[in-house]
Parts: sequence; structure tokens; C-alpha cells
Amino acid sequence: MAKVSAIENNEKRKKLVKKYASKRAELKAIIKDRNLPIEERFKAQLALAELPRNGAKIRVRNRCGVSGRPRGHYRKLNMSRIALRELGSQGLIPGLVKSSW
Repeated sequence: MAKVSAIENNEKRKKLVKKYASKRAELKAIIKDRNLPIEERFKAQLALAELPRNGAKIRVRNRCGVSGRPRGHYRKLNMSRIALRELGSQGLIPGLVKSSW
């Protein structure tokens, strides 16, 4: 089981990403628009830098929904490889047959 503080920090990041997503998208569009004057694009770049860093989508870590483990994460199932193996062995995941020999 992962540290509760790490899981909570990741949840806070997810909320910030959702809150600032539209603002970040607007500023990035201004920055990338070559038809605008350089001063306006530079102001947009400064405004983007003023936003919280944890509001960036890249700062969110994919974690297991069962254990909170940050590595070995399957996006499609939202769980780690270890949790997948354990739940598969117990027969709790439909369609998954774990073989052992």
C-alpha cells in the first residue's frame, strides 16, 4: 500500500489540473499563434508561468486504484500489475484466467 500522503497529493494535483485546464489551453494557444505580436505572446508566456506548477497535466502520476502503487500501472484497468495478479487469482476480474504451473 502506498503512502496516504502521496495518494492525497496526487488527488490535489488532479483537482488543480481540472481547475486550470481551460486557462492553460487559452494561454498556450496565444503563445503558439505566430500571427500575434511578440509582446502579447510574451505576456501570455509570463501569465502561464504564474499559474501553479501542479496545475500541469504532466505532474499527475498514474496510480493503482486498488493499492495506490505508482509503478506497473495498467491504464485500461486502472490497477497495478500486482493487484491485477492478486484479483485475477481470486477470480474477481471477469474474463481473466491466470494460469500457474
